[in-house]
Amino acid sequence: MTLIQTDPPLAEPVTLAELKAHLRIDAADEDELLEGLIRVARAHLEAVAGVALMSQGFRLLLDDWPRGSVIQLMKTPVQTIDGILVYDADGVAQDLALSDMLLDATARPARLVIKERPRPGQPINGIEIEFTAGFGSALEVPPELKRAILVHAAHLYEFRGAVTLAMQPASIPPGYDRLIAPWLRRGL
Repeated sequence: MTLIQTDPPLAEPVTLAELKAHLRIDAADEDELLEGLIRVARAHLEAVAGVALMSQGFRLLLDDWPRGSVIQLMKTPVQTIDGILVYDADGVAQDLALSDMLLDATARPARLVIKERPRPGQPINGIEIEFTAGFGSALEVPPELKRAILVHAAHLYEFRGAVTLAMQPASIPPGYDRLIAPWLRRGL
């Protein structure tokens, strides 16, 4: 199972102005750095929590259908299933009808059930599920997740001289884990 981001978010859940107000910065000379720290903090949160904060496209690649009837999409909330392709042995794609599915879009991770599941002919990545996930706008992002991004970006800004932007996130601020705890995937 491989999850690929096909369309990045067009905006961030936290604006530059919000981060500057949080940090009490008035000058514009570090705006580029601050925007980069917002992106790093958002990407880290999405990776550890399995959420998509802003609308973005994904492609889930499967070698075969799961043993049970439920396919876990690994991101939440899912807005739409955009297409399902199954490849035959010659690499020719067959489109599955989207009317034959049931989607639990807000589960963590989101779940999909497809009634008719033709066997893929190619042994690797024979199934592709394209979907759009994320909250509709920054206003819909839960406040604790926005706060986590602000706290994390501020922490990264505070320690910006110790580690380059490319090596971030180098550390997590105290209290961050408590902010995102309700959104983490738990396993037994």
